[in-house]
This record gives sequence, structure tokens and C-alpha cells, in this order.
Amino acid sequence: MKAAVMEAVRKPLVIKDVQDPSCPANGVIIRAEAEGVCRSDWHAWSGDWGWIGLVPSLPLVMGHEFCGVVEEVGKESRNFKKGDRVLVPFSQGDGVCEYCRSGQSHVCSNPMLPGFSYWGGYGHYVGVPNADANLVAMPDDVGFEEGASMGCRFMTSYHGVVDRAQVRPGEWVAVHGCGGIGLSAIHVAAAIGANVIAVDLDDAKLELAKKIGAQHVVNGKKTDAVMAIMDITKGGAHVGVDALGVKATCQNSILSLRKQGRSLQIGLTTAAEKGEVALPIDRMVTMELSLIASLGMPASRYPSMLQMVNAKKLNPKSMITETISLGGASAVLEQMTTFQNVGVTIINKYTA
Repeated sequence: MKAAVMEAVRKPLVIKDVQDPSCPANGVIIRAEAEGVCRSDWHAWSGDWGWIGLVPSLPLVMGHEFCGVVEEVGKESRNFKKGDRVLVPFSQGDGVCEYCRSGQSHVCSNPMLPGFSYWGGYGHYVGVPNADANLVAMPDDVGFEEGASMGCRFMTSYHGVVDRAQVRPGEWVAVHGCGGIGLSAIHVAAAIGANVIAVDLDDAKLELAKKIGAQHVVNGKKTDAVMAIMDITKGGAHVGVDALGVKATCQNSILSLRKQGRSLQIGLTTAAEKGEVALPIDRMVTMELSLIASLGMPASRYPSMLQMVNAKKLNPKSMITETISLGGASAVLEQMTTFQNVGVTIINKYTA
């Protein structure tokens, strides 16, 4: 099969033919039809995340935002058949631990991450283990590009905004960082009925944020983001979202809250922070602020998200700004180093 292979840190991916995957006994082989190029891929490609134990073995075929068609079914798999269209949640579980048994497979005791734990959607075929627990049927009216756009970034934001922060209609939500995660959080919060403020340093990203639901935008390069949010909301946001994971966005998400506000931490840190960010603890105590962390989304929650997509309340494909072939992935990763990307890029051609 054709694949974009990471052979060295921060070096261009190599487009080459590699051996097709073998089908796990409890899994399936998926013919990938679309794959998102995610900032998590950039972290792996950049050599980040060693401090949380994610050091991928090279060579590696990345990709954790893919969807496609089942090509082969293992003898122990029961819920899917050849020809089924499927979505692939990136936060996968073993199906038997206490968290999986309670529907929380995204925090499984023995997690599996496509594109990290095993080769992912930067290859045309993917062997997905434990398919009955880790795959979701994709509705016929959802296209493959849209399906891929619901991968890591969108489903992570949905779980964070809806399940973890429990955003309510009428609340003020300030989203810090308008990459894929941030745009998704903006879109989901707006669909729920929240008043959304988008914060970024790039006017092009802020323009896209307005198109998908932000009522107000703040360019943190031109104005003090915390003061601007305080002014717009007349006292602070009910919910702040750090959608990037750098020191400034993490701290600003907390500092821009009103009393008893909730800060939702979705972004993972970079090499500059290595997982450690100083927090205004006294302010958090005296204002009764909450810090809520969120990771991925279990397969069990996909039906809720898909119902909103089917009802046209959510439109994940509105964030797609570019489609490319495998050969274009390296350039997108390079652009992520300097935050040049606007919106979501999808691989939909498995050619060089």
C-alpha cells in the first residue's frame, strides 16, 4: 500500500509503498478514504511528548483522524462486516478494563492510539484492533472528508464542551487558540447556545471563527485578551477553553473567568512547558474557579454527536479549508511549526 512514512524527527515524510497490514483476530482492516492532519501529528513529528511517555517507534505511519470502509474482518469481530463505512475514534480501549466497562474507553487502563500505538491513516489500509469496542458506524449521508473532520479535534472538543465543562445556553465561553481544536470548541459551544468569544493572534483564523459561530473575536497580539474578555462579558467568562496548550493560553483561560467559572484544558503542552504550567492558585481558591481536563471522547458518545450533525446543528465540514494528497502532508506539518495553518486540512488522495 501507499503511505507517508515518518523516518526521522522533523524531516519530510517519505511517500513509499509499504506492506499491507495484517488483520487482527479481534479487529478489521479499513481502507482509509480520508485522514485529518492534526496538531497531535505535529507533536509526534516534532519529537514532543516524551514527558508523557509518547515516544513513537520509527519508522511510523502516523494518522489518527481517519475514516473509511471495512475491507476485512477478523474471526473474533462480530459488529462489522466487509463494506461497512466506519469512523475511527482516536482514543481507543481494550474493552475489558473498569473504564471501558463503564463506557469511558477514552481513559482505558490499556489505551491504544492509531498513528502512535500502531500504524494509522497516513497509509491507505489500517489494521484496527478490538473493532467491536473501538469503531463507530458512519451514517450514509456523512461524506468521508466530513467524517475525518470529526476525528481527534472535533470529537475531543465535543466531549470537552458538552460532557466535561457542561456548557449551558446563554453562558459566555472564551476559547483561547483557533486551531482545529479551538474552532471545533467554538462551533460546538455556539450550537449549544452559548455566547462565544474567540481569541487568537491571527486575523485569518479569527475570521473563520466568526463564520462558524463566534460572536466576538479578540486578537491577543493587538489587545490584552483577558481585559477584552472581562469587558465584553461584564465580569468574565463562565467557561474558558485552552485549545492550544501553551503557558499563555492556559493561564489566560483561567484569568479571564468570572467567579465560579470553569477552565477547560484540552490542549497538551509543548517542549517549552513539558507538561508544567504555573497556575494562579490563590485566585482560583478565592473565586472558586474550577480546572477541568478533557481527553478525546469514548465511542459510546459518538451517537450524541452524530445526532447533532444529522440535525444540522453541527457542521464539522465547515472547518475544512484544504484537501491534499499524501504528498502534501509534510508541508502542512512544517506550517504548523509557525502556526500558519487556518482551519482543517484533510488527506483524501492516497497518491504521491
